[in-house]
Amino acid sequence: MPLDPSLIGRTYPPTAPYEVGREKIREFAEAVRDANPAYLDADAAKALGHPDVIAPPTFPFLITYRAAAQVVQDPELGLDFSRVVHGDQKFVYSRPVRAGDRLRVTCMIESIKSLAGNDVLTVRGEVHEESGEHVVTALMMLVARAAEAGE
Repeated sequence: MPLDPSLIGRTYPPTAPYEVGREKIREFAEAVRDANPAYLDADAAKALGHPDVIAPPTFPFLITYRAAAQVVQDPELGLDFSRVVHGDQKFVYSRPVRAGDRLRVTCMIESIKSLAGNDVLTVRGEVHEESGEHVVTALMMLVARAAEAGE
């Protein structure tokens, strides 16, 4: 059954704050094999004008993916997650994520489209520092593959 486009614009409650730690940034940088000193060394980050180490550009996926669970598990949406593949991911930054940030994510359904029988769902995650400062917007596209005949 196709996803209901009347749910476009539905907004979910903000997540609890996620405190970004230096060690988590280091682990993430190592996992993506990015040895940029600004991710690993506070002095190197400060030399670039940052108050502490900053996170690699894809780091917010950790928290926005968790926050998107509110959308994916919404019974009114009716998404069959067993048929979902991750189609695309984009980040639009106001500033880098920094160690010490306490980030909250507010998700909303940005769009729902049907392409060749597949449902394409875009979830927008607005990431703000606990103070209210906007940090990054994450756009996650999920594709729910159409059921094959006989399924």
